[in-house]
Amino acid sequence: MICLEREEFLLLAGKYKDTVYRVALNALGSPHDADDIVQETLLRLWKRSEPFDSEAHAKNWLIRVALNLCKNVFRAPWRKHLPLEELDAAAVFDTPEQSALFAQVMALPEKYRTILYLFYYEEYSVREIASLLKISETAVTTRLSRARQALKSKLTEVG
Repeated sequence: MICLEREEFLLLAGKYKDTVYRVALNALGSPHDADDIVQETLLRLWKRSEPFDSEAHAKNWLIRVALNLCKNVFRAPWRKHLPLEELDAAAVFDTPEQSALFAQVMALPEKYRTILYLFYYEEYSVREIASLLKISETAVTTRLSRARQALKSKLTEVG
């Protein structure tokens, strides 16, 4: 039985560690902090005793834990923000346009970055995002709209 739990942990960790990293990087803007969040999230997964109802439940749980840990990082007195120039150098992009878009997204407030990431990259629905973030669907729709508008405005200024 312990072996099965270990196998389940290894399967979930292997499948979702990159997703957790991207969520944390998106929320925090620091590759080092994102690595720490991944480690802490996987540690909590390892310690979890209750089984998941489904794979979607496991993924949602991991993202929720990662987002909560990110919020804790923002509250920490030692929190330091990595300059966008350093973050840009740490991330790998296929084109300069992707790099520029990433810089503009990272310049948005965290609540907008998270919504954009979950909607466009993780392909969650508005209802699923509302459940993950524990906010109303209306709030998700509003933030998504404001995030798109802010990003459009920033891209218009740059372009």
